[in-house]
Amino acid sequence: MDSPWRSAGRTQRGLARLRNEDAFLDNPSMGCWAVADGMGGYRHGDVASQWVVSHLASVSADGNLDQRIQAVRHRLQDVNQGVRRAWTEPGATGEVTMGSTVVALLLEKGRAACLWAGDSRCYLWRDQSLYQLSKDHSLLQRLMDERQLSVAQAQAYPGARALTRAVGARSRLHLEVLELRTRPGDVFLLCSDGLYQALSHVDLGRALSMGTPQRAVERLFAAALRRPVRDDLTAVVVQP
Repeated sequence: MDSPWRSAGRTQRGLARLRNEDAFLDNPSMGCWAVADGMGGYRHGDVASQWVVSHLASVSADGNLDQRIQAVRHRLQDVNQGVRRAWTEPGATGEVTMGSTVVALLLEKGRAACLWAGDSRCYLWRDQSLYQLSKDHSLLQRLMDERQLSVAQAQAYPGARALTRAVGARSRLHLEVLELRTRPGDVFLLCSDGLYQALSHVDLGRALSMGTPQRAVERLFAAALRRPVRDDLTAVVVQP
């Protein structure tokens, strides 16, 4: 099926990882893209992230954007319950042993929707400026919001990188949703924390201005891999 959208994606295992716990979906024919980052503190994070993208791959292009948002919600609730059923430790503690972040992008003509839980991000490159559309669900972000701390101050807190939302973390998954109108020249970036922590906003903007999604992805990874990257790297770039 021909698509009005161009996109490209890539993932790579980090130097400190035994396996790549990231996964991505690049499905322009269905107008659906996603990045999932298996939670490294849990076992089987790679399985959780693969479950996320495999379920989202079945989201149909039929229906309007609102209907497709609901379809994504239902798919991810199914994954959330499946993760908890399959990997919750028996006994009184009920401790979940796997989980994943998710950030997804849906497009229809002139409209976009970003859905997420966790700290994988969605960025928009528009009119030579970079905008972070998603807001991290993390203790770090909560400290910055509620206590008006700087990034450096919040990072000093123990466990600041802990997530406050993720697939599999709670009995019900709470997704955040942002809808917007698209414009000619817009470029979207979905990425895991390994990528955006390795690069500055200037680096991200330079890559997204490269003209095509494939060139943008190549530029992102070339810039990130100049550094000793310990975490997994994943990026999906989309041009409406």
